[in-house]
Amino acid sequence: MALTATIYNLDVQLADTDRGVYETLPFRVAQQPSESDEHMMARVLAYCLEYTEGIGFSKGIAEPEEPALFVRDLTGALRVWIDIGSPDASRLHKASKAAPRVVVYTHKEPAQLLRALAGERIHRAEALELYALDRELIGELVSRRERRTKFELTVTEGHLYVTIDGETLEGRVDRIMR
Repeated sequence: MALTATIYNLDVQLADTDRGVYETLPFRVAQQPSESDEHMMARVLAYCLEYTEGIGFSKGIAEPEEPALFVRDLTGALRVWIDIGSPDASRLHKASKAAPRVVVYTHKEPAQLLRALAGERIHRAEALELYALDRELIGELVSRRERRTKFELTVTEGHLYVTIDGETLEGRVDRIMR
């Protein structure tokens, strides 16, 4: 018997002062059985950090030829390919050919990602945007996550403040320079 995805309903009050985005984001996230809790929570944070018109979740791990998240314009054209974790160079090469902007949010050790990509052939490698999410913050969010979760996310100068159940957690999202 095949395992099915677990569905999480999230309500996020987003105040991204860095980008001037202030939104209430009610959305559903499917966590595949093979997806780690940390990976799923990193997808949620990446969704919030990249939130714009046309953003969406793909089938994720269940569909390896698609990005974890995407942004499409009104014609349906892929504008942004957003990946999570430590995608390999061949995946990023393909992504850079498919979308004008490619972004990776890692919840793993950033140096490990850089080592894996060093010297590899990646189309428009200089344009890749790599970000490291605070691993402690991801862990704290995983421990507080329920099937229905509400939280507030404030982003200021790369600093993340997450208020959940009356408690504020802090962390950073840092650009990884190659």
